[in-house]
Amino acid sequence: MHKGLFARTKILILLDVQGLGAAKIAKESKLSYNVVLYHLNLLKTEGTVEKHGYRRYVWLPTGVGQMRLV
Repeated sequence: MHKGLFARTKILILLDVQGLGAAKIAKESKLSYNVVLYHLNLLKTEGTVEKHGYRRYVWLPTGVGQMRLV
């Protein structure tokens, strides 16, 4: 499996349960914080996730992101 796909899959599975901040995603997924931010921004660009809040963002899957997990 491609490393990027593996990282994004881990992130989306965690976000399917609840909205999380990037640091919490990094801790739970055992990916580095920078890797998590990189992939979250890629997922945001394609419309799969969105961030809410100010300075302490919570990331949530969009409808598109939830459909991809099915």
